[in-house]
Amino acid sequence: MRTIFHLDLDAFFCAVEELHNPTLIGKAFAVAGRPDQRGVVSSPSYPARKFGVHSAMPTAQALRLCPKLIVVPHRHHVYGEYSQRVMTLLREYGELLQQISVDEAFMDVTGFPGEPKALALEMQRRIKDEIKLPASLGVASSKLVAKMASGRAKPAGVLMIEPGQEAAFLAPMAVEELWGVGQATAARLHDMGITTIGQLQRALPSQMTRVFGRFAEQVIERAKGIDNSPIETERETKSISEERTFARDISDETQLRKVLLQLSDEVAARLRKYSYTAKTIHLKLRWHDFNTVTRQTTLPAPTQLGEDIFSAVEPLWRATWKPGERVRLLGVGVSTFNEVIQLSMFNDEQNEQKIALAKTLDSLREQYGNDVVNRASLKR
Repeated sequence: MRTIFHLDLDAFFCAVEELHNPTLIGKAFAVAGRPDQRGVVSSPSYPARKFGVHSAMPTAQALRLCPKLIVVPHRHHVYGEYSQRVMTLLREYGELLQQISVDEAFMDVTGFPGEPKALALEMQRRIKDEIKLPASLGVASSKLVAKMASGRAKPAGVLMIEPGQEAAFLAPMAVEELWGVGQATAARLHDMGITTIGQLQRALPSQMTRVFGRFAEQVIERAKGIDNSPIETERETKSISEERTFARDISDETQLRKVLLQLSDEVAARLRKYSYTAKTIHLKLRWHDFNTVTRQTTLPAPTQLGEDIFSAVEPLWRATWKPGERVRLLGVGVSTFNEVIQLSMFNDEQNEQKIALAKTLDSLREQYGNDVVNRASLKR
């Protein structure tokens, strides 16, 4: 039987901000984008959550719920540094670690000497003592149940689900809490009278085929806590992407184009951060009805400039989107990496100047925030 940990840093962005500014402790605040620029909440403090503020909520709506909410701008480079420190500490317990986001990771500690819960408590204590961050851990026989357990352990708790108790642990939860079940799928299940994970456990695969297709049997197994997926320790970056899910579906051409340009610039900044160039450009577009399409194209030469990425992704978007169609999500991604910039022999100097300028702007944004410099076209 495997022993899997899922670690989740509690209100991570807020916890880091409290370390740098202790006056925020105990106050309702949120790390969020500016309300006058359609910003959204990335992480609300626990006092802010009492007012109904939650992640992915538009900042303007959060301020209506909590008029005294303190809005703190993002500092992604700082969060990345703390995340790296936590992952380095976890790797002291073995290399079977899979980081799935800046503040979450799975670990396989099967065969580790001692009681699993005692080990989880030790990791939690060390993160608190050495890095000053709160964390919650779920302990179970699978990744799925460990992640669900860490969610129930919040804040700053450790919850262990004994082998054989997985289905009983999941059964009372709302069906939308099952990892991988989105809102649209949950709504379809509700229409069928299935509102809890326990009801999904008892459903027949033939019933569920119209919702999950050929994966119906697998989803029912997951509802019972059966998940044999391994820890994936591959650390090599194979793609970089940025997405925006809109609070309200957007059909305005100018707005969509601006978001595409912004996403292109953000992807390019990450390429420069990792000293990569990319040649394959990807578009992801989700319609109002959750139908999702992807498109890709290949550049003649690799790049790490936002304008090159945008010039490739904009035609993909225009060929896919029809004026007036409502869009729920836009995404831009890149792949086919190269660590050496291959410049065209006719515009080496021009590209070098553009990259130098872009890196200068990257430094300014890291130091003073993303809003310190923006393209003029994003202001109009």
